[in-house]
Amino acid sequence: MSEISLYIGLLSLVLHLPVAVHGVDHYSRTDFPADFVFGSGTSAYQYEGAASEDGRSPSIWDTFAHSGHTNGANGDIACDGYHKYKDDIQLMVETNLEAFRISISWSRLIPNGRGPINQKGLHYYNNLIDELISCGIQPHVTLNHIDLPQALEDEYGGWLSRKILKDFTAYADVCFREFGDRVLYWTTVNEANIFAVGGYDQGIIAPGRCSDRTRCSWGNSSNETYIAGHNILLAHAAVVRLYRAKYQAIQKGYVGFNIYTMWFEPYTNATEDLIATQRANDFFIGWLIDPLIFGDYPETVKKNAQTRIPTFTKLESEQIKGSVDFIGVNHYTTAFVKDNPSILEADNGGFSADLAAQIIEQQGDTPQDQYPVLPSGLYGVLEYLKQVYGNQPVYIHENGQMTRRNGTLNDTPRVEYFQAYIGSLLDALRNGSNVKGYFAWTFLDGLELLDGYGTSFGFYYVDLDDKDLRRYQKLSARWYASFLKGKTRSNSITEVGKGTSVPLRYQFIQ
Repeated sequence: MSEISLYIGLLSLVLHLPVAVHGVDHYSRTDFPADFVFGSGTSAYQYEGAASEDGRSPSIWDTFAHSGHTNGANGDIACDGYHKYKDDIQLMVETNLEAFRISISWSRLIPNGRGPINQKGLHYYNNLIDELISCGIQPHVTLNHIDLPQALEDEYGGWLSRKILKDFTAYADVCFREFGDRVLYWTTVNEANIFAVGGYDQGIIAPGRCSDRTRCSWGNSSNETYIAGHNILLAHAAVVRLYRAKYQAIQKGYVGFNIYTMWFEPYTNATEDLIATQRANDFFIGWLIDPLIFGDYPETVKKNAQTRIPTFTKLESEQIKGSVDFIGVNHYTTAFVKDNPSILEADNGGFSADLAAQIIEQQGDTPQDQYPVLPSGLYGVLEYLKQVYGNQPVYIHENGQMTRRNGTLNDTPRVEYFQAYIGSLLDALRNGSNVKGYFAWTFLDGLELLDGYGTSFGFYYVDLDDKDLRRYQKLSARWYASFLKGKTRSNSITEVGKGTSVPLRYQFIQ
């Protein structure tokens, strides 16, 4: 079957099943397998704060944020999780979390990127992991969440150099050795595709490189995205080889790889838009997942990128193929794809131009500062991964609703979003998807990637005007806690919210 025929078949399957569009209206935690894990998550720079304390050195995200990006905000203090993690874990217990996803700050653990371990950083992460486990919460750990030590960026260009392979593997070795007796689930790089595109093609996230000199002081969009992505894959494969050879037999853990995924729909039924939609999947998913499963990049990506994308040697291809125990998925929304071949000829052509298509996010009547509730998108992504990649184990690492960060605790749109998407997740699971867990983004309102503290994703509001950064429980936290407890036959927003009069569109029952 051709790629476009496969895609059209998948599209028909996903879009024309009413259950996939609307999700399950009535469900409970007990409808999911006992070993399915529900949790929430955060990342080091968005949560920890204490940016200059106890030996931590700057990361590329520190540098980027202090250069005026992220809406003028930075993670110097963030949620102050470095000091408040015990109290926060008690909130997780109250929310009935089964797991929590964290990332380790490389520059806190090994400040120079290589060499001596910072004992205070090691102490913090040991305490954090121990506290989670003592409270019955399973830790899932990401090694790199867009926060490479600035020292390595300055020394050799970070992910643009093959030197990163040795340093990243040595850093991973420290993490496996020090924490692997308690951590079973590891992810090498978070949103590797968006990190490479945003950091090296568009310049909108750290390290802020691109060809457009109106917003980037350095960089070359035409090839740096592909070089960074290539080195990320090689480094990931090296880390997996290390873990399998040295640790897996004893620790019994798993190492995965995380990407950002939209669900793409063709803008029209024209053949050009259908083909462009498959091309979007090739570039956003296949570019980095194909090598992990098949050993090479998709043909469409190689054709459009030509000599600007590196090639794998035969040995590298063999080493990368099969180097993943699970795929981590970050999913928030759905987009239309419109064919646009003219941008392929752009003078500074890079990833965005090679895609040769326009990505148009669906919004409808939804406020601009929120995602539309389109749960069929999550179903579609999971169905696509199942059929194209042999139904590899999948964890939903991020899924959540954005709202303005205004202190409102009655976050009804977030509850409706979670209710719909978890229902769609259950649909996918019942249809054979090998999805193993779901992590709601995020537990606390922290620093967000593009908007600083302007937008909110958290179950808990953090009052930045309070010197103690007091946490306040939102309606969504009570809803999630009630769902995870699984003892209430019927929970509407009215019931969960203790008096608020806003009705819930769906209900879950035991």
